[in-house]
Amino acid sequence: DLVGGAHNKTIASLHMESWRTEMIEEINRINQILPNTPADEKTAAIRQWVDSVIDKIDHYKAEHHRYVKEALTLLELALWKAKHDEKDENS
Repeated sequence: DLVGGAHNKTIASLHMESWRTEMIEEINRINQILPNTPADEKTAAIRQWVDSVIDKIDHYKAEHHRYVKEALTLLELALWKAKHDEKDENS
């Protein structure tokens, strides 16, 4: 395989199982593309594949940041409510 296990750590860190599965499929896709690609087109095919992998990872990173931001907002609200409820109990 062109791509060995070097990607495992990055893929394993993805938040959702569906993201990991999709990235593994995308990474393994090069192994189906290259054997059928003429020699003079291999460089372009690899560049296109690398761009596709990077685009997917960038997308998943952005989604991850969105989920983290949403979770932090919910946590802040829960802490504010708990503090507010505590004040009410002590009054």
